[in-house]
Amino acid sequence: MIKLDKINKKILKIVQNDGSITNSELSKKVGLAPASTLERVRKLEQSGIIRKYVGLVDPVKIGKEITAFVEITLLQHNSELIHTFINEVTVMPEVLECHHIAGDKDFLLKIVTADLKQYKEFALEKLAELKGVGKIQTLFSLNTVKDTTAIPID
Repeated sequence: MIKLDKINKKILKIVQNDGSITNSELSKKVGLAPASTLERVRKLEQSGIIRKYVGLVDPVKIGKEITAFVEITLLQHNSELIHTFINEVTVMPEVLECHHIAGDKDFLLKIVTADLKQYKEFALEKLAELKGVGKIQTLFSLNTVKDTTAIPID
């Protein structure tokens, strides 16, 4: 496990907010030589602390008007059915997130679609057809008031 000292924490805070920052810019912000900064970033990547770099896309600007949170209850709770569900749902492009949760529901999904018609087709033709799905409950987002990918770094 890599040690998260003050400089590593600062690097993580910076790259979470700007994944396209150059090593030169990053080294200036953390007060290290570029080679030392690059070495630290590579170690954070190799350890899996930094998983990947992405460009965040505004779903509405590309025609994905509907964001839904879908609670799934399975008919049975055996490992084969759970693994089958996970394998099938994680390849669906509409599913942005899939969480196996505790409580009276089994999974929580974050879904994006262009409109309600497309969501209905997705729910009825894809989700409801998955083996072992018992109940689907949908919550539609009316407005996103906070949307961040940054993990708090203490």
